[in-house]
Amino acid sequence: MLDTVWLPLLAFAAAAGLLTLTPGVDTAIVLRSAASLGQRAGLAAGAGVCAGLFIWGAGAAFGLGALLAASAKAYLALKWVGAAYLVYLGVKLIANPRSAPPDAGATPIPGAGDPARSALWRGFLTNVLNPKVGVFYATFLPQFIPSGANVVAFSALLTAVHVALTALWFALLVALTAPLGRWLRRPATMRALDRLTGCVFIGFGVKLAVADR
Repeated sequence: MLDTVWLPLLAFAAAAGLLTLTPGVDTAIVLRSAASLGQRAGLAAGAGVCAGLFIWGAGAAFGLGALLAASAKAYLALKWVGAAYLVYLGVKLIANPRSAPPDAGATPIPGAGDPARSALWRGFLTNVLNPKVGVFYATFLPQFIPSGANVVAFSALLTAVHVALTALWFALLVALTAPLGRWLRRPATMRALDRLTGCVFIGFGVKLAVADR
C-alpha cells in the first residue's frame, strides 16, 4: 500500500519540481517584487502565487479544472481576463517605472497601500487569472492519483506538494536578491528593471491570449 502511495507522490514531486524551476510569469513577478521593493514584498508575492495555486488545486479537485478543460467558453473568458491583466501590468510598468523604492521608515502616506500587501495581491491575481494553471492541474494531477485513492484528498496532497516546492524555490530566489539589493535599488536600475519586467509581462499576456487549451 505504501508503494502505491509513495511512488506516485515521489514521481509527482520530481515532475512538479522541474516545472517549478521553469521560468514563468510567477517567477518574474516574485523577482521583480524582491528586487524593487525588498525581501518582504518578494516573499509576499510568492505567498500570493502559492495562494493562487491552492485555489486552482482545490478547484481541480472539485471539478473546476475539468470544467475549464471541457468548456471552451469558460476557458476563453478566464484566459482573456488573465491576458488583459498581464498586459495591463506590463504597460503600467513601462509607462510609469519606479525611480526609488518605498521608504520603509517614513510615515505611511494616507491612501497608499502597503508594498508587501500590493505584491501579495499582484502575485495572487497573476496566478489565479491564468486558466492554464487550472487546466494543468486538471490534466496533470489525475496521472499521479493511485487507483482506489480518494481523488479529492490525494489531489489536495499533490497540490500541497507543488505549493511547498514553489514556496521553497521562491524563498531561494528572494534570498539571492539580497546581495544585489543595493545595486538593484539604484534609480536607473529600477527603471530598467521595471521596463524589462513590463515587456516580459506583456509577452506572457500575448502568449496566454494566443495559446490553445
